[in-house]
Amino acid sequence: MTPREAYIVLNQIEGIGPVRTRALCEALGSPEAVLAAPASQLAGVRGVGPKVAENIVAQRGRLDPGREEAVAARLGARLVTPDDAEYPKPLKNIYDPPLCLYVRGAWEEQDEQALAIVGTRRATHYGAAQAERLAYQAAKAGFTVVSGLARGIDTVAHRAALKAGGRTLAVLGGALDKLYPPENRELAEEIAAQGALLSEFPLGREPDRTTFPYRNRIVSGLSKGVLVVEAGLESGAMNTAEQALEQGRSVMAVPGRVDMDGARGPHRLIQNGARLVADLADILKEFEFLFPPAEQARLVRQQDARQRLTLAPAEEKVVRALWTEPEMDMDVLIRRTGLSSAQIMTLAMQLEMKRVLRRLPGRRLALMDEIRQWELPPAESAN
Repeated sequence: MTPREAYIVLNQIEGIGPVRTRALCEALGSPEAVLAAPASQLAGVRGVGPKVAENIVAQRGRLDPGREEAVAARLGARLVTPDDAEYPKPLKNIYDPPLCLYVRGAWEEQDEQALAIVGTRRATHYGAAQAERLAYQAAKAGFTVVSGLARGIDTVAHRAALKAGGRTLAVLGGALDKLYPPENRELAEEIAAQGALLSEFPLGREPDRTTFPYRNRIVSGLSKGVLVVEAGLESGAMNTAEQALEQGRSVMAVPGRVDMDGARGPHRLIQNGARLVADLADILKEFEFLFPPAEQARLVRQQDARQRLTLAPAEEKVVRALWTEPEMDMDVLIRRTGLSSAQIMTLAMQLEMKRVLRRLPGRRLALMDEIRQWELPPAESAN
């Protein structure tokens, strides 16, 4: 048996995990030696013990690496182990790199410049808008966007990266043949064509609450940094941020309303030193070692020129209404747009964060001066 085949078998054995498996490999000299050793020898390795050793012996004989690869191939996937050239280099530097990755699509060298964007499954309109805007901008700036294919912020981030024509990686919380959530199947196909789907879980493994922390460490491990957009204090996104810190990655966060549960996680991160992110310029500052000042300025200017392309339909409606006058009272804006007061308040906050408009005393709003240099598309083709 080759080392590659041995890694594939060890990855399928339940109850040991990557850290314990690597301890066994180091103690016995190779993954093949682990599969050949008697239970008594396995049990003598620190952190293993008789119960785990018997479990390894009981399972290893019935696992066929060739069969696992053949089934994966029928799904359009291949298996990648640490000794393979395609194994992502960033993962080799984390504490517990996966023994095996199931990959649909391709991990490319350019994906080493990756940014993870994660957040709640129950995204608000504001949170989704910020995730879409920042993922789109990051992809245009050359980042590969990494996320977990979950509902909410993850889905928005993947879609925005694809819309920008960039690359995106989706790390799954279950096996490739147990895609979750099911409504993201079409999105998963797009990601496989313009990036990659990755999972460390053997085929047939259903996602559950125990699998997602494993997924999260790969999301952060693949990335230069993690950007959290809306997350509760006890959430998967916060777990990803914690793992990023342990791995020596950057952590950033988008602020939100202080009375919203989804803002508690980002605000806690910011209080603890995470960079507050309002736009692409903030992300670029976090990675000055990748983007010298002149390059940052060029990318920001380039982003400003295309910013109108990321306006949602309701946002563009507000901008068009404000375009007609130097400033406008909110009540007048409500009447002209047909939007509710609550909608206008939310949209005003979003557009203010995008530096599209500014608030004036007396419930009045005005477009930023530089925004009037935009060339808005015809109304009938509004985004």
